Amino acid sequence: MVPVLLISLQAAPVRADETKSGADETKSGADETKSGADETRSATDQTKSGADAARASVERLYTTLQDVMRRGEQLSYDQRYAELDPVIRQAYDLPFMSAKTLGRYWKGLSEQDRERWVSTFSRLTVSTYADRFEKYSGEQFEVLTVEPSSHETLMVRTRIVPVGEKPVDLDYRLRGADGSWRVIDVFMNGTVSELALRRSEYSSVFKRDGFESLLSSLEKKIVSPES
Repeated sequence: MVPVLLISLQAAPVRADETKSGADETKSGADETKSGADETRSATDQTKSGADAARASVERLYTTLQDVMRRGEQLSYDQRYAELDPVIRQAYDLPFMSAKTLGRYWKGLSEQDRERWVSTFSRLTVSTYADRFEKYSGEQFEVLTVEPSSHETLMVRTRIVPVGEKPVDLDYRLRGADGSWRVIDVFMNGTVSELALRRSEYSSVFKRDGFESLLSSLEKKIVSPES
C-alpha cells in the first residue's frame, strides 16, 4: 500500500496558485541566499581592505626608519626628530596609547592635564625613536603577515634582522578608526607588550609620587635622550 500511496501523492493534481506560491518561495530563498553571499563577500572585502591598510601603515613606518638610519651620520638628533615626528604620529594612535598607559588614573585627570599628558607621551615616543635609530648597520625590516586579533584589531607580524645576529620579532597591533589603521601596541618576540610595560611603570610612579612628578620624569627623558 505504501507504493500506491506514494504514486497517488505524486499523481495528485496541483493547483496553479500552489505552483506560483512555490515559485515565489523558491525565488525568495534564492534572493536571501544571494543577499547572504553579498554580505559575506562585503565582509571579506572589508577585512582584506583593513589588512592591506594595516600592512601599508607599518611598511611606511619601516621605510622612513631605514631612510633616517641610512642618513644617520649626516643627521643630528633634532633633524631625525623632525623627520620622524609626522610619520610616527601617523603610524601610532598616540592619544589612545597615552590614555591606556595611565590605566584607571586617566579618568581622574582634568582635561588640561590630559592634554599635557598626551603631548608629553607623544613627544617622548618620537624622541625615543630619534635617539635609538641613529645609524644603519645593514638591518632588514620584514613585514610578514597580517592576522585578525581581539576587539576587531589586526596584528601585523614583522621581523628585524640585524647582520650576524638573531632576528627580533616585533608584532604591531592596530585598530581602525577615522578611516585609517594605527598602531596601539607593540609586542617584542610576540609576548612582551610595550603598552603593558609602560602602564605598569607609569601607574606605579603616579600612585607613589603623583601626576606632576610622573610628567616631570618623562619631560626630562625628552630633553636628555641620551640618559
